[in-house]
Amino acid sequence: MFKATVIVKRRPTILDPQGKAVEQGARLLGFNNVRNTRIGKYIEFFVDTNNRADAEKEVNEYCTKLLANPVIEDFEYNLEEVSDD
Repeated sequence: MFKATVIVKRRPTILDPQGKAVEQGARLLGFNNVRNTRIGKYIEFFVDTNNRADAEKEVNEYCTKLLANPVIEDFEYNLEEVSDD
């Protein structure tokens, strides 16, 4: 079994309105040195297979088809083999 951790981020060329809103809030709180805030998603799940190639294929398809919008977002993932306990 593998534990997958996925990070989904907007592409650098795409405006991040949530990041801009957070950055404006930070300025109101006195954080005047914060710049270029970008907000992403962190996702964890398990893939129930012992074959790394199969796990990578499934995670990639899951991210491409459901977790990330391929038009405006990029994703990266990490797989960690874990015991079935």
